[in-house]
Amino acid sequence: MNAPYDGDRGQGAGGAGSSGGPPVPPAPDQVPPTPDPYLQSAYAYDPYRAQDLSVQDPVAEALYDRAAHPPPPPGTYQQPQPLYQQPAAQYPPDPRIWAQTPPPEPDGPSRHLPYGDDPATTQFVGVDDLVSQASHDREQPDAFAHLFRDQEGPAGPSVPAEPEPAPTPAPAPPKSGSRASGLLKSSAVMAAGTLVSRLTGFVRSLVITAALGAALLGDSFTIAYTLPTMIYILTVGGGLNSVFVPQLVRSMKDDEDGGEAYANRLLTLVMVALGVIVAIAVFAAPWLIHMMSPTIARDTAANSVAVTFARYCLPTIFFMGVHVVMGQILNARGRFGAMMWTPVLNNIVMIFTFGMFIWVYGTSAESQMGVQTIPPEGVRLLGIGTLLGLVVQALAMVPYLREAGFRFRPRFDWKGHGLGKTVKLAKWTVLFVLANQAGVIVVTQLATSAGKLSGKDGTGFLAYSNAQLIWGMPQAIITVSVMAALLPRISRAAHDDDPGAVRDDISQGLRNSAVAIVPVAFMFLALGLPMCTLLYASAGTEAARSMGFILMAFGLGLIPYSVQYVVLRGFYAYEDTRTPFYNTVIVAAVNAAASAVCYVILPAQWAVVGMAASYGLAYAVGVGIAWRRLRNRLGGDLDGAHVVRTYARLCLAAIPAAALGGGVGFAVLMGLGESAFGSLVALICGGAVLLGVFFVAAKRMRIEEINGMVGMVRGRLGR
Repeated sequence: MNAPYDGDRGQGAGGAGSSGGPPVPPAPDQVPPTPDPYLQSAYAYDPYRAQDLSVQDPVAEALYDRAAHPPPPPGTYQQPQPLYQQPAAQYPPDPRIWAQTPPPEPDGPSRHLPYGDDPATTQFVGVDDLVSQASHDREQPDAFAHLFRDQEGPAGPSVPAEPEPAPTPAPAPPKSGSRASGLLKSSAVMAAGTLVSRLTGFVRSLVITAALGAALLGDSFTIAYTLPTMIYILTVGGGLNSVFVPQLVRSMKDDEDGGEAYANRLLTLVMVALGVIVAIAVFAAPWLIHMMSPTIARDTAANSVAVTFARYCLPTIFFMGVHVVMGQILNARGRFGAMMWTPVLNNIVMIFTFGMFIWVYGTSAESQMGVQTIPPEGVRLLGIGTLLGLVVQALAMVPYLREAGFRFRPRFDWKGHGLGKTVKLAKWTVLFVLANQAGVIVVTQLATSAGKLSGKDGTGFLAYSNAQLIWGMPQAIITVSVMAALLPRISRAAHDDDPGAVRDDISQGLRNSAVAIVPVAFMFLALGLPMCTLLYASAGTEAARSMGFILMAFGLGLIPYSVQYVVLRGFYAYEDTRTPFYNTVIVAAVNAAASAVCYVILPAQWAVVGMAASYGLAYAVGVGIAWRRLRNRLGGDLDGAHVVRTYARLCLAAIPAAALGGGVGFAVLMGLGESAFGSLVALICGGAVLLGVFFVAAKRMRIEEINGMVGMVRGRLGR
């Protein structure tokens, strides 16, 4: 239909036809014409393959190693000789200048690239681009354009052609402030702030443990420090994030004043509510400590220290809420960095405060300080420093608000502006928080009791919290990052009622995160002891060893914990918050029941170790229930066979790696001792063996996700 007829190819470089004359028959010794390479491959390219999501792997595209198979640079092809001969013209041909035959592409992956690809400018679209440029329309290539390419020479046609309409000017490239680039920049700022905040928070926990130890004194401070966060989440935090913030964003779009009046009402209401809550909580501090830990409440010295710490820490509830509201006001105005970076100031202030405590009194291992020997001045120093950290964190938001054009003016006209819908809209979120915190309270009570009964350092609630902090970091860095890229796609697919796409994206998120989560989980199991003896050496060898055993018990629970996080994203994509609530109730109930059994059956020294294992067991039960419900939601198919096969093969590769790596680490610890130097050498040697064996075994098993991870690392390194 659109293909040129053979008569158009009469005259050119080597053609015999002439305009207006009869066709000239070919000479007897003339070489027969060679096949036209364009016509041969006219239908080889499938223009619709790029639209089929089932044959695309965004991660593989992003990680494609072009450096391993680079196409030849332009201008290095040898000119083919001779030019192909044209058949005799049957009709008077148009005089055209024939271009030389483009040389074929070399063999290899680059053969499928369009002709003229520049290796310096070719871009493979990956996950980040799919998320940020999902709404951009891309021009589809013309699969038949190459059929007409050989009819024009370098200077164009030699005959007059019909004038074509002037082309529409191309749109200007997006500026640095465009929506896509702004989204990428905001995401990068938020990710960097979150990472730095977590790292400084980890350093904060190290300094707290070094200053107070991992015995009853450390448990007393940890409970007092955890109490404000728990009260804030139970009272205001859940509803604030799930209800008020969406209303705040909506008012900024719809109200004539840009939502400034609503923001002032919200901030005023939160400040008044939090002020009342703080006053009640400070007065009820002894009862709150008794609720969190009857064991500490029954010890006179420990209860006195814990109540004093709590009364310094409880006013931070006010500054937590103010910080969140200010941050969301900034987020609604496109300012994302302050919300993520200001918590770093809190961590820095606390690190400095506890560093001053160590400088004055020494570490816990040196001073042997306990609840009966800690001086009132030391309690006052730590209490004021903890409160000052949250004050600085909240006040640091004020300059950003002024820069964004927001001025706070207290407003008490709350009635009739949508603020009364909070309880109804936040019902499931509040119940979710209540169920989660109920399980936390039970574990806190059991852990502090076990720590005191054992009489040994590192067997109480502080040790449990420190080990859990280390254990949860890979989840926050790996799984959350993977799902941050996939969640917009899952939400769009759910909105379009495409369960197949939701299933594929959930499967991809599970398999991609498993490549890193599975070996890290086995690394915690094999090398948890040298990790903790290295990080918490200042708390004493006995406490560090106990925390190492707790971390080892947590280890394998990281796998169901990560799977649970990914599976619940499927319910959130369908705006279903009821199912995650029921699932959280089940997880909290199993965790509390299993922890109670461990407390009763196991010796006090190992009770907290059993509680750490119970945490992973609870999430394994929760995953089974959530998986079945999501599978039914998606029509009975969640790509279970593919996902289970990937996890099983990764575990098979990790088992011998963990055995060999753990053996090497244990041997080094026995040889060099459990000092910081010996722990570091054991961790390096054991980790190298574990990762090396795992990588070799996974490659032998041909686990495709491993190749994607390796390609990602090589692509990031530019190799």
